[in-house]
Amino acid sequence: MTVVIHHNPDCGTSRNVLAIIEASGETPVVIPYLDTGWTRPHLLALFAAAGLTPRTALRTTKSPAEELGLLDPSVGDDALLAAMLEHPILVNRPIVCSPKGVRLCRPSDVVLDLLDHLPPGPMAKEDGSLLIDAKGNRVA
Repeated sequence: MTVVIHHNPDCGTSRNVLAIIEASGETPVVIPYLDTGWTRPHLLALFAAAGLTPRTALRTTKSPAEELGLLDPSVGDDALLAAMLEHPILVNRPIVCSPKGVRLCRPSDVVLDLLDHLPPGPMAKEDGSLLIDAKGNRVA
């Protein structure tokens, strides 16, 4: 199985999702999207596969969304996509792709649904709450 993570190493949730994937035994393809950027077709394909819209995928905190005027509900999908292409940080993360689907893995426990094997426990979310107990059972 190939797992792909669109990763921001400065994001605690993204780092935690990457650690969960690796602990499950997978060696993911890591795409540092802040460095590589996005293409319009790639974003549209990811959003469609994950059931997202540009609005629901918009990172509204710790991003330039507010200063760019993107929080106004009247801003359309085309404008949001254009802004995401210019400012990759505007796309919420991490987005993970696996044979089981594509998801915005926020909160991080969402990634468990995309993996063939749960990682051994105990394992916690970025907020410290237990995700997998010491016996390897999913808590979240």
